[in-house]
Amino acid sequence: MIHSSLTQLGAALRAKKISSVELTQAYLDRIAQLNPQLNAYITLNPEVSLAQARAADARLAAGKAEALTGIPIAQKDIFCAKGWLTTCGSKMLHNFVSPYDAHVISQFNNAGAINLGKTNMDEFAMGSSNETSHYGPVKNPWDTARVPGGSSGGTAAAVAARLCAAATGTDTGGSIRQPAALCGISGLKPTYGVCSRYGMIAFASSLDQAGPMGRSAEDLALMMNVMAGFDERDSTSLQRDKEDYTRDLNKPLTGLRIGLPKEFFAAGMGADVAKAVEAAIAEYRKLGATIVDISLPNSKLSVPVYYVLAPAEASSNLSRFDGVRYGYRTPEYSDLADMYEKSRAQGFGAEVKRRIMIGTYVLSHGYYDAYYLQAQKIRRLIAQDFTEAYKQCDVIMGPTSPSTAFKLGEKGDDPVQMYLSDIYTIAVNLAGLPGMSIPCGFGANDMPVGLQIIGNYFDEARMLNVAHQYQLATDWHTRAPKAL
Repeated sequence: MIHSSLTQLGAALRAKKISSVELTQAYLDRIAQLNPQLNAYITLNPEVSLAQARAADARLAAGKAEALTGIPIAQKDIFCAKGWLTTCGSKMLHNFVSPYDAHVISQFNNAGAINLGKTNMDEFAMGSSNETSHYGPVKNPWDTARVPGGSSGGTAAAVAARLCAAATGTDTGGSIRQPAALCGISGLKPTYGVCSRYGMIAFASSLDQAGPMGRSAEDLALMMNVMAGFDERDSTSLQRDKEDYTRDLNKPLTGLRIGLPKEFFAAGMGADVAKAVEAAIAEYRKLGATIVDISLPNSKLSVPVYYVLAPAEASSNLSRFDGVRYGYRTPEYSDLADMYEKSRAQGFGAEVKRRIMIGTYVLSHGYYDAYYLQAQKIRRLIAQDFTEAYKQCDVIMGPTSPSTAFKLGEKGDDPVQMYLSDIYTIAVNLAGLPGMSIPCGFGANDMPVGLQIIGNYFDEARMLNVAHQYQLATDWHTRAPKAL
């Protein structure tokens, strides 16, 4: 049962082949067995999860179930959940119990889903390998000597290892798509503003976006039906009618125009990744799609632009963590200023401090125009590249990550090499577009490879259709780590 899709689990629950309590307990037992190896979860609360499962069983018995009622969903520890420890992977919030629910958490609660636990993540979502968490690195279920990707690495590892039915993630520069690729699962970063950021601890507010992670495109569509929607408490939430993201799943792909940016197939991509992605493109040709060569000339600037803008916003957002109102406070200090300085110095990890310093520098007097303002101008050019590309094609495809999962500690001493792990994903966040990653084969050391699909604004339903049709023709998304 733990290998079943969300659709299969929902049908089994409604047919009373299994109860939500039995299903939840099965996942809790598997977590107890495997989490010590993987470190995918930070916080579990079995009593609360089982209480929610009993309530879901009552709702199922009353015939009031929705698609996800009774199904255990894991939540990235960046989402505030009332009564749950919410750490954001940081010592700074090691003792913070949220007094309220994030909008996304409320949506799942209203749908009757079970909160199975809070998953591990890079500290304040800053990282591409899930090695910067205060709670230790997450291990890739396909090879525990390798990283799962970041920052939603705990979520990706939990889904891949069948430690939950599906889970939530967030994506600021690729933090859903890159770990999805490295762990062999499916992940979707929606159009900016489609899912509310209320109650999601902010990293870079103009880039952060919540999204679903699961085993298939069909599972992601069901998750999106719950997560997406207007929230008046988030000023960046888009006021749009509620969509059914499953509506186009079964449409044929005949006539679909797939754009392949030449910049995505240049030097730097591993030969094994290129081989798997090219095979996936060939499969799309068989499904009736036509291939269009396109160019995104400014995409090569996305990494330096991102590492000006994201740290700038982070330096502002993280100023609220000062040891005064909540979170970590140094035990010894001489006065208020000393308390601020020591609490932040001791509470933040090295990567967070690095980005705060970069962000403070690029926003400082004399450098704002030279760095921040120029980066914002280039961001606009990157978005215009996509606008021009969509005059020639319906979706854009390419690799999600330039390589398969690398070994733990391999890039820890070289931040620039680590930042380049997101070279194919960052431009999507800068433009505010939707993007997703689906499994498309295996590369070196039998590690998963991800295919990235980028859609036009609000084109999530079409992207899910494109991914679902591929997954009906292939079985990469059904593979599970054999070692577990």
